[in-house]
Parts: sequence; structure tokens; C-alpha cells
Amino acid sequence: MKYMVLMYADPAATEAMTAAERADVLRRHEALHQDLEGTGEMLNGAGLALPRDTATIHHHADGPRPADGPFTDTTEQLTAYYVIDCATPERAREIGERVLDFHVVAVEVRPIHDVFGMAEG
Repeated sequence: MKYMVLMYADPAATEAMTAAERADVLRRHEALHQDLEGTGEMLNGAGLALPRDTATIHHHADGPRPADGPFTDTTEQLTAYYVIDCATPERAREIGERVLDFHVVAVEVRPIHDVFGMAEG
């Protein structure tokens, strides 16, 4: 089963990280990548630009309405993601727990399913 591992952090805290803290975060993610590439569970992933560089486009009856900034106005913002393929939801959560630290303060682990969830049941 495929899962999205969505990582959330405070962008202000990200920008305030020291070089040593950035190196620690990079080291931890590189180790996770190596482990999961070795097992075949890592499919892809990426870090995301800061929310100030984000555009959100809202649907309205009179047409799309773009706005600067992220979809939600919260302290913690989506900062990165992984797409993993593993055998059980428990394993997916275990992988998600490995990215929690002083920087990534919340992780959402969500199954990826067919046809955008629109398949007939």
C-alpha cells in the first residue's frame, strides 16, 4: 500500500535553525532515505518552498481566485513529503515517527488510493 508522509514545521523555526541543526536534520533524512531505498519502500519525496512563496487558488462560482500564501493560516505548515510503499499501516506510521524531531513537529500519514478516492464502491 502506498502512503503519503506529510511533514509539518514552523517556517520561522526553519529559517532560524543553526548550521549544525540543519546538518542534523539533513543527516537524519539521508539515513532514512538509505534505509527505505534499501527496503524498496521509498518511492519519492521532496522538501517544499517556504509558505511565503506559495500560491493558493480557491474555487468560486465566478471562477478561480488566486491568493498569496498557504491554504491554512497556522504556525505549522506543510514543509516536505515522502511517498512510501509498505506492507502495513503500522509500518507507515513507524516511518512517519522517524521524521519527528525539534524541526518536524507533526507528521500526517495518509493512505494513497485509486482514482482520487472517487472509485465506485
